[in-house]
Amino acid sequence: MFNSKIKIAFWGSSDFSVIAVEELKRLGIIPELIITTPDKPQGRKMVLTPTPVKTWAMENSIECLTPHKLKDPEFLEKIKEYNLMIVASYGKIIPQEVIDIPEYKILNIHPSLLPKYRGASPLQSQILNDEFEVGVSIMQVDIKMDHGPIISQRKVVIKNWPVGFVELQNTLAKEGSKIISEILPDWIKGNIEAKEQNHPEATFTKKVEKTDGFIDIVNGDQFKNYLKILAYEEWPRAYFEIEKKGIKTRVIIKSATWKDGALEILRVIPEGKKEMDYKSFLLGL
Repeated sequence: MFNSKIKIAFWGSSDFSVIAVEELKRLGIIPELIITTPDKPQGRKMVLTPTPVKTWAMENSIECLTPHKLKDPEFLEKIKEYNLMIVASYGKIIPQEVIDIPEYKILNIHPSLLPKYRGASPLQSQILNDEFEVGVSIMQVDIKMDHGPIISQRKVVIKNWPVGFVELQNTLAKEGSKIISEILPDWIKGNIEAKEQNHPEATFTKKVEKTDGFIDIVNGDQFKNYLKILAYEEWPRAYFEIEKKGIKTRVIIKSATWKDGALEILRVIPEGKKEMDYKSFLLGL
């Protein structure tokens, strides 16, 4: 650990969180506590499933808390000894009662150049908007969503843009943790001043819904369709529908490319069937 006097709690829930905390560990910044959201039912059988971060905590033998209520006195008592907290895609607003605890504040790794792309889906939104100028912000958490002052910010050059969600997530999560490792010593010493965001320039992203993955492959803008395939490659995955004998069938687009100014679908998963080559799918029609 870079400083034995610093007790770190890490907040996160998603794969982005796991990438970030794994990179922090590689850089020698190992949290002593993981805080994540409670297990949720998943799949057709609604099996109670831990978050990827809880699984990571168990694999790394780190204590993990999954509070239902962040203002619960028992939970607040358990975290009062942690004097620095790092957040990466936790998924809930952190209340003032928690914000007031750590001496060295709560630092959030946010995968956009704030104040642009606040909210639930900054990664997907930047791909959908063909943003190109992407980056990471380290901000001090306040009571509002992605609203706190900026501690550090860095543009990231992505080769072969546009890229898919998985690649963008991996790149920006790791970069965010690297920035944390670089600034933390000076932040602890009080040598860095957080700067207020330019709030009038803020843009906001919405929670992704399953139906957002629908594309019109016949009449839709083909490049926008391609961006949607990239943005939603992990979830909910882009899809189109075919109608046969009055019955609509969903076809998930597994992979595609943009070639010579045109969308080329490579592999699909027709509803109720196995993944197949797109050309084979067309022949089957």
